[in-house]
Amino acid sequence: MEPNLLILAGTSEATALARVAAERGLNGVVSFAGRVERPLRQPLPQRIGGFGGVDGLICFLRKASITHVIDATHPFAVQMSRNAVAACARAGVPLLALTRPEWQAGPGDRWQHVTDIPGAVLALDRPRATVMLAVGRMHLADFAPNPQHRYLLRLVDPPKGPLPFPDAEVLVDRGPFEEAADRALMERHGIEIVVSKNAGGTGAYAKIAAARALGLPVIMIDRPTPPARLEVHDVAQVFDWLAHSGTDLGV
Repeated sequence: MEPNLLILAGTSEATALARVAAERGLNGVVSFAGRVERPLRQPLPQRIGGFGGVDGLICFLRKASITHVIDATHPFAVQMSRNAVAACARAGVPLLALTRPEWQAGPGDRWQHVTDIPGAVLALDRPRATVMLAVGRMHLADFAPNPQHRYLLRLVDPPKGPLPFPDAEVLVDRGPFEEAADRALMERHGIEIVVSKNAGGTGAYAKIAAARALGLPVIMIDRPTPPARLEVHDVAQVFDWLAHSGTDLGV
């Protein structure tokens, strides 16, 4: 049986998987949630937007004749992951998650762990500081209760509408980033606190390494608990899984 993959994307791992799948001549669709206005072009056909919950995803799986689903979404896109588990179970489609290990604090790190975005907002309820807020465009409004700070915002896309705090600078840029460049960025802007999701991987780790080098505290937002599913951590393991499911992977 030749596979027809649905790759739930949003990470560099998803792009790497799509590239290898295309090189092997496999069929598939790369799906983005639509939160980023300029997603990277993929070597496989791509779609943008939600499915309409579990029922909508089941409908898509059947109409597109999907044989396997690989969930390579961002670790904080937990609702999509839950929907994928439920939809695949009901549709009888095998599901695998391609995940990245979370970052671990090491010597020199000054992390304050919080469980979610509201926890990070509460942690910033303190006197004025210069904050590098690296949580994505969708969560900016959540930090409106702390207008006393000066914020540096690094975003993939420009913010829509006015910012929810009066003193902020926006940098529109896309990773991967380098530690030396992030360290220079923090020094140039006088950063005193970094706020980050525990995204894992290498592409966004530069700011964490730079904060360590500069002795800066990091408010680290812990990952939500993912649903129970089979997980692997690299692209080669995905193709091992496909091969063991009796699919024809070509040359």
